[in-house]
Amino acid sequence: MSASKPSRLSATIDLNKSGKHTGFVRVPHSVHRSAYGWLPIPIASVKNGKGPKVFLSAGNHGDEWEGQVALGKLIRSLSPKDIQGQVIICSSLNFPAANAGTRTSPIDDGNLNRSFPGNPDGTVTQQIAYYVEHVILPGCQYAFDFHSGGSSLMYLPSALCSRDPDPAKFERALERLRVFGAPYAYFSSKPQQTQGEDRTLGAGGHRQGVETMGTELGGTGKVTPSILRIAEQGILRLLAHVGVYKGTVEPPPPVRLLEVGGDDYFVHAPDGGVFEPLAELGDIVNKGQPAALIHFHDTPWRKPSIAHFEHDGVVLCMRIPGRTERGDCLFHLGSDYKPAAPAAAASKPGRKG
Repeated sequence: MSASKPSRLSATIDLNKSGKHTGFVRVPHSVHRSAYGWLPIPIASVKNGKGPKVFLSAGNHGDEWEGQVALGKLIRSLSPKDIQGQVIICSSLNFPAANAGTRTSPIDDGNLNRSFPGNPDGTVTQQIAYYVEHVILPGCQYAFDFHSGGSSLMYLPSALCSRDPDPAKFERALERLRVFGAPYAYFSSKPQQTQGEDRTLGAGGHRQGVETMGTELGGTGKVTPSILRIAEQGILRLLAHVGVYKGTVEPPPPVRLLEVGGDDYFVHAPDGGVFEPLAELGDIVNKGQPAALIHFHDTPWRKPSIAHFEHDGVVLCMRIPGRTERGDCLFHLGSDYKPAAPAAAASKPGRKG
């Protein structure tokens, strides 16, 4: 798929040039304090010879720091001799949001991972999405987008993908989840319901024929040493697995593979109030089990509302802030993946004697 209109954004480095280069993607931004200014999205390219072309991104949501730190370290450490092919890295992809430390852009309130395929004449966030889908992704074989729970959620460290209708592509995607080596991995069997529909970077990759993977690496708006280690080692394993990184990597640890289905895997607040969780991350829960109490601090004599789990599973994700509004996501679950058994070969009709 090619762009129908040229992007207004441009890189200060030549993405076709061999070697290691760092610079910015310029996003034109005319405002009161700067009539002819531009916003600087950091970008790096490391290219050496023929091989796979891989796009790595973090900061798609600005308050998700684990991937941003891990990719910043990778930019500083990676050299052309380590590479066979090309790695393009945008470590703070939604730079206005990353600069503000917010999930969405302070300029247009845009959620970049709900803005694809973008619009070259749209808002700043839409223009960034358009540039990624129509300028960076074409020609890439792989795109890996590193997320976490940000300010409002905490995840068990996980890698994730969607269930591709092509069985061969789906098996390759599951293998990448195992190679990344986070303790948990999951796939969305109904991404149109649960993971941003067709407006995500991953969906843009699918439209461009690029194989993708994502993560949910912790959250709470901070970075922890253990999760950062998972990210750093997992990124190198991924790059080695797809054939672009020539260095040595540690073998992946065991991974628990889960499936996230439809809306019943998610628990949302039935009322606004103070969120009291009744389960912890990693707990095994059952359908109908109480998940949370919502307390009414303004009328404390009222009985709290109760939210229930609507599916059996493992608690993968939990809300962090105590104050909540009706409709906020409190938890989501995953259920252990049980691959369908191969169909038994049809028995041949016996010969008549």
